[in-house]
Amino acid sequence: QVVVPEEVFFTVAAAGILENLLVLIAVIRNKNLHLPMYFFICSLAVSDMLGSLYKTLENIFIILCKMGYLTRRGDFEKKLDDAMDSMFILSLLGSIFSLLAIAADRYITIFYALRYHNIMTLRRALVILAIIWTFCAGSSIAIALFSYEAATVIPFTILFPLMMFFILCLYVHMFLLARSHAKKIASLPTSTVHQRTNMKGAITLTIFLGVFLCCWAPFVLHILLARFCPHNPYCACYMSIFHVNGTLIMCNAIIDPMIFAFRSPELQNTFKKMFC
Repeated sequence: QVVVPEEVFFTVAAAGILENLLVLIAVIRNKNLHLPMYFFICSLAVSDMLGSLYKTLENIFIILCKMGYLTRRGDFEKKLDDAMDSMFILSLLGSIFSLLAIAADRYITIFYALRYHNIMTLRRALVILAIIWTFCAGSSIAIALFSYEAATVIPFTILFPLMMFFILCLYVHMFLLARSHAKKIASLPTSTVHQRTNMKGAITLTIFLGVFLCCWAPFVLHILLARFCPHNPYCACYMSIFHVNGTLIMCNAIIDPMIFAFRSPELQNTFKKMFC
């Protein structure tokens, strides 16, 4: 087993929670950021916080077991483990659907710019988020309670690559049509500036997607291997880096807020006002 020191886990998790909490506070305090796009970003920040919190609680649970305060096979410990598993799955599903909502919002912004405010209203954005988190919460509880059943594990493992493929196709379609769409609206006032702003947002969200895949895909692969080939020597070799994969999940929670801060002037100004 490749072991990551517990101090590293706690440091990375704490940094991820604090950074995403700052993003939430910044959006709440700045009324100029009360837009559908930033609400979807807040949804992603909440998912990242849940992922970091899950790993923190898991490490505390392991430490208490080593110290003898908890047993690994008790009824209370089993319920606690199910609750933490549910939190982890909620974080994963919340991140996937938040990225999907952000991608759809950016798609509408670029290709239906003149009708964007009629299509994506603040009320619709809140309804979408309510549906997303209700579905994710119900799914996470069901998967955590019946995780040993193949009928539940298989749909869960299929959902991740399927949603990622759908988002990827959306981005590819968006970038292929962006140039031709720009020519059609070139005669409109301020269209060039507006198009550059939208494309900058599309590039930012592409970075989000790439970071998410790099940080979460190794862990999802670990789940697949643990379920379908736990005794294969090659699978066992890969599963030995379980702690490294867990650290990558928490790194995702640190990287996402950095992308927000570096690529959003409005958020930068809000952070400056908060700290200065």
